[in-house]
Amino acid sequence: MKQAVEQGTLYVISAPSGAGKTSLVAAMLRNDEKLGVSVSHTTRPMRDGEVDGVNYHFVSRDAFELMISRGDFLEHADVFGNYYGTSHIWVRETLARGQDVILEIDWQGAEQVRRLMPECVSIFIVPPSAEALRGRLTGRGTDAPEVVERRLKEAAEECRHALAFDYLVVNDQFEVALADLLAIVRSQRLRMAVQQDRHRALLTGLSQ
Repeated sequence: MKQAVEQGTLYVISAPSGAGKTSLVAAMLRNDEKLGVSVSHTTRPMRDGEVDGVNYHFVSRDAFELMISRGDFLEHADVFGNYYGTSHIWVRETLARGQDVILEIDWQGAEQVRRLMPECVSIFIVPPSAEALRGRLTGRGTDAPEVVERRLKEAAEECRHALAFDYLVVNDQFEVALADLLAIVRSQRLRMAVQQDRHRALLTGLSQ
């Protein structure tokens, strides 16, 4: 008899700019081969070094709007004149194969995903303080002062929605924050609903 494939878990991870989300997610992927990250669709132009289907699925605005009309997106947004969206079909099919999926999206996208897939696990990452966030943003050396100030205001708005998430991770020390994120993933895999299916024969034998 063919064994049923375990359903994967969808992790929705949000954070203000400068909180270290991208670096933490990359480290999660290196540490856990069962984790994968969703590749979004976008209408923005491809940049040097980017690969279609790896960094993003690059599509025309007409194609994206057709996908919206068909209900193809789990979440989507217009950001500074360019569309970004997550394929609902790809996420469902990937989860059905037993692969866990991470979505790196803002709080508004997370809200859309929770409405359509309330079983998802949502995580919000924050820096240890406003001062630390300012230091990280200015330390990049890539943004003008007015851009840093705008990002700080956006961060404050993002953090006002943190309580809507299932978990909060403080990225003070990178390795500790990474361990916290991996612990969340591990705890989800140890839930009774998952373990019951995985170890049904064992539980049956022990209870007789």
